[in-house]
Amino acid sequence: MARVDKLKEEIGWLKVVFAILVAVDISLIGWFAQNLDGAPIAKQIMCVLAVVVVTATVIRVSRAAYAKIGELENL
Repeated sequence: MARVDKLKEEIGWLKVVFAILVAVDISLIGWFAQNLDGAPIAKQIMCVLAVVVVTATVIRVSRAAYAKIGELENL
């Protein structure tokens, strides 16, 4: 497989992972907003931590995709 094709496939895979992580992040934020008053504090803390971790992962995946796009431009 040519280097260009490999980079395109990696970028495509990163797009899928990015979309899934964004959906999970939005779902966690929505759950937190709906259950702010009724959920136990432990679940709220776990949800906030999960949002932080997923958001950080979204940022890492985004940076990785942009790096791959940069590599693709250099070919």
